[in-house]
Amino acid sequence: MDVARGPEVVVISEDPLVRSGLASLLKGQGIASASATSLTAAADATAEIAVWDLGASTADVLDRLEELQSSRHTVIALLPDPVHAASAYAAGARGLLLRDADGQALAAALAATRAGLVVADPIVAEALVPTREPTPPGLELTPREGQVLGHLSSGLSNKEIAQKMGISDHTVKFHVNAILQKLGASTRTEAVVSAARRGLITL
Repeated sequence: MDVARGPEVVVISEDPLVRSGLASLLKGQGIASASATSLTAAADATAEIAVWDLGASTADVLDRLEELQSSRHTVIALLPDPVHAASAYAAGARGLLLRDADGQALAAALAATRAGLVVADPIVAEALVPTREPTPPGLELTPREGQVLGHLSSGLSNKEIAQKMGISDHTVKFHVNAILQKLGASTRTEAVVSAARRGLITL
């Protein structure tokens, strides 16, 4: 991917080998390198985007999150582990890649962030998605119950659901009661929330 045009990119890492390696991967794209310990120099650089190596350990990441939060650059953070993705995003990073990302992944991330997008490695992205509660075995909803649940999430009454589905109010009530029981909910609202947490519906 050609991302040679656009603002210069500054590579920030405390490890000189990492700096040179990243610069080599992005050779020909106007890269400048700087040490992560020289934050002032990095902040004064003309670059709008920083490829910021957060280090190889948890301690490194924690030490750099505050620095990242104060950065004037649009930051593509290189993480040692997906577990740090949420913290890096909260600190302001708009690109989230693992430290072993190749040149193609880095170039794609640069292009995306230049376009104002947030980009994350697929493995890293999974760490940003809230954990869903599993549906207990044997309590899966039937297709008809799934339809009724979808209408419940839209705030429809039993009568309105019956009209939409072409069934009786009594049948709708039967399905609603079954949904509440399966999801361990006492109200329709609780059922919708529980279903969303289990990935059964999208709010």
